[in-house]
Amino acid sequence: MIVRGEGIYLYDDTGRRYVDAVSSWWACALGHSHPRLIRALQHQAEQLQHSILGNLSHPPAAHVAAKLAHLMPDSHRHVLFSSDGASAVEAALKMSLLYARNQGYESRQSFVSIEEAYHGDTLAAVGVGYVEAFHRPLRGLLPDVERLAFPDDLDRAYRDADKLLHGRADHIAAVIVEPVCLGAAGMRIYDPAYLRHLSSLCRALDIPLIVDEIAMGFGRTGRMFAFEHAGIDPDLVCVGKALTGGYVPMSAVIARDNLYHTFADTPKDNTFYHGHTWSGNPIAAAVALETLAIFEEEHLVERAAAMSEKLKTWLEPFKQLPRVKEVRSLGLIAAIELEQDDDEEEPRARRVQRAMRERGYLARPLGPVLYLMMPLIATEQEHQDALNALNESIKETAN
Repeated sequence: MIVRGEGIYLYDDTGRRYVDAVSSWWACALGHSHPRLIRALQHQAEQLQHSILGNLSHPPAAHVAAKLAHLMPDSHRHVLFSSDGASAVEAALKMSLLYARNQGYESRQSFVSIEEAYHGDTLAAVGVGYVEAFHRPLRGLLPDVERLAFPDDLDRAYRDADKLLHGRADHIAAVIVEPVCLGAAGMRIYDPAYLRHLSSLCRALDIPLIVDEIAMGFGRTGRMFAFEHAGIDPDLVCVGKALTGGYVPMSAVIARDNLYHTFADTPKDNTFYHGHTWSGNPIAAAVALETLAIFEEEHLVERAAAMSEKLKTWLEPFKQLPRVKEVRSLGLIAAIELEQDDDEEEPRARRVQRAMRERGYLARPLGPVLYLMMPLIATEQEHQDALNALNESIKETAN
């Protein structure tokens, strides 16, 4: 039972302290109880607690939208706010369907995603991030989605993408991807060249490319956004989680203006009739503004990029540990995939998780994968200490 947080630590109701080694599901990039974020939240709460964005606006939302637009390769963007990541994905998918209608592509009603990708738990998001074991009962309610295999073989992946997108261009409303790393699939990392290829295909065929940066955005991969590794300019970018440092719910879809302008309400009404009560909440927007300011002033993305090279070195000894299948990293993401015997009563990753907790670290495996996604404010020593705890926990559970 967690009752308090401070810095990289969480405290339970007995007073025991744990390192938040997964940044509370990848959201608390600046750690817990950051004084500047608390002050921003309190200050905004004294002025304006909530005001809808339906035919209205307010300064915090306008300023966050401008900041997000100017973080894109081309700042000619407009921003639609939402609450959680799945809601942002849902909005982006709807935008793509309606953009196709606005452009006269009436037959474009399906989506393309990558196998094993995760995009949220609302219905359309489940459709593009379908997992049979979890979502089978929902199948009849889900949108039409075609899937590309994980691009572990680039030549084959290029051929498959070319064949699918060229062959089905008249039916595809959008392609959606987790950029460079599939998070919930076990931190599966792929070559940015594949994302660059998909982007070129989509641009040539006038198919919107949706990049889901909810997990990987805001410095986690050593770039502000993971798509920057591929040098592309996506049509729709979904952000969330670390946008507010994980303190209050807020997400957004950052849309290129060539899509935005097709939703004009004159001479024909193409209004995008979509909005949540809490979209662009002033308190959340004020916290997001302060979060972005901290990222810039403390050079957290550059710091993450520099430390990522050291992380690769620190991970080398893991390759020699018993029953370790693969070691991979991207930016400040460290992932260790374990071998699992079919006759083991309990997954080994769960036993490693317990051993980590006994050492004062809160981790959460993804299948056979143990990973660390520490808050970006963690020091080099704190990263090394976490890796040492993981190393010892893997050794302890080897038999």
